[in-house]
Amino acid sequence: MHKECKSHMMKKTKNNLSSQIRLAGIAQQSLVNGKGMRKVFFSQGCTHHCPACFNKETWPFEGGQIFEMDELIDQLKEETYLDGVTFSGGEPFQQQNKFAYMATEIKKIPMNIWCYTGYTFDQLLELSKKDSNIKTMLENIDVIVDGKFDENLQDPKIKFRGSKNQRIIDVQKSLKNNKIEILDFDNN
Repeated sequence: MHKECKSHMMKKTKNNLSSQIRLAGIAQQSLVNGKGMRKVFFSQGCTHHCPACFNKETWPFEGGQIFEMDELIDQLKEETYLDGVTFSGGEPFQQQNKFAYMATEIKKIPMNIWCYTGYTFDQLLELSKKDSNIKTMLENIDVIVDGKFDENLQDPKIKFRGSKNQRIIDVQKSLKNNKIEILDFDNN
């Protein structure tokens, strides 16, 4: 590649960093990361480092690939067979400025959003008081599966969770009622 072209590409990338997101990967179709057929965006970077994590390759913030957020959103508009989108990780709330933008734009499609996080819902509510991006994420996410994965509480019979300590929370209902509203998929 010519130095001139390489230099131009580097400038273009530097100018557009705010429109890009670093992802560990994308599952085009998933039935296990939330209710219905979903596209899953795996965030790159996580400081929780849960023992027995099955996505350890998502821990380093430098890994994964860079994607243009608007291109990902435009693709979703064409994927009418999807029931929704899931943010997983890594830790989506550690790229909160990127996922806040993604969540806001995805809700305009409109599309259902689930999010897996190692934070508890209570921690996120507290963090949202100081971080407007976390607040924006919470305002746009429909369902959160909260809490760190705990290998000692792993149960293959539970749906949409890795361990029994994790909760499936109706975010909008919880915010409206000012109390955590749990969704039960195990007894349905």
